[in-house]
Amino acid sequence: MKAVVISQAGGPEVLKIEDRPIPKATEDQTVIHIKAFAVHRYEVLTREGGSPSIKFPRVIGVEAVGEVFETSKNSKLTKGQKALVVNGGFGRAFDGSEQEYALVPDEIIHPVDFDGSWTEFANYPETFYTAFGALKTTKLQAGQTLLVRGGTTGVGMAALVLAKAMGIKVTSTTRREERRQMLLDMGADDVVIDNDGKLQTDKTYDGFLDMVGASVVSDSLAHVKRGGYYTTVGLLSGKWVWEDFDPFENIGGKYVTAFDGVDISDAIINEMFKLINDNHLTIPISKVFKLDDIQTAQEYIMKHDRPMGQVIVTTD
Repeated sequence: MKAVVISQAGGPEVLKIEDRPIPKATEDQTVIHIKAFAVHRYEVLTREGGSPSIKFPRVIGVEAVGEVFETSKNSKLTKGQKALVVNGGFGRAFDGSEQEYALVPDEIIHPVDFDGSWTEFANYPETFYTAFGALKTTKLQAGQTLLVRGGTTGVGMAALVLAKAMGIKVTSTTRREERRQMLLDMGADDVVIDNDGKLQTDKTYDGFLDMVGASVVSDSLAHVKRGGYYTTVGLLSGKWVWEDFDPFENIGGKYVTAFDGVDISDAIINEMFKLINDNHLTIPISKVFKLDDIQTAQEYIMKHDRPMGQVIVTTD
């Protein structure tokens, strides 16, 4: 089988394709035949050595879709069953998605009913789960209002379509005026321009999902109603620490939390996919690559002028 192995930190050239034997199932680990996976910007950071907890050599990639190839001794899965794998150490503590077959602990394999292509299926695992988990954390009901800051990110777009399917009124943000109509076409009730870290609106919202993070947190919280929920999801700004933070001014009467995607369950995944299947939810795919082109795929994900949408790699 093909596996993309990183032996040392560096540029795209350190993504080396090796021929490895297909792994064997164990007592509590199942072999998944990986069909496709999404590529993420933070995986480029990992490749460059920006994730100290990850030791090389490693096959990275934190999510994948595929089918059960060989079940573990204790597994309740069946050969050929469609499933997704996301987080739980995948691509970090042990080898992840950038290979044709992966040995995966049973507890992070989630069988799913989905009738679309493998490329379409790969659009969902981490991106939609993060968005759905963040929406549940924000505790909104149908008819309430939500602002999604970072609306053209994968998670931002997923949050938009999921929230609309849940009956929530959604405002999305973008820094680029030319993307306003794309967000409206996806279902946004309104689009607000994010200009130099300031949202160009005076409105406040029942819920707020923030993909940008610490550098704009005071501005973000100013747009949350008293009694509303603010959930931070991403750190696009690259800053981790809130500076000049005044709890009385910033969070008085508001609920503030973060969604870290740690607790993943079949129940929540099944609830999410019912919403996806019932409402035919999707977000754009920017480009699809083959596994042999993984170096080009990682270069492409970092481009700022590429079309809006996810980057998918297939193993076929």
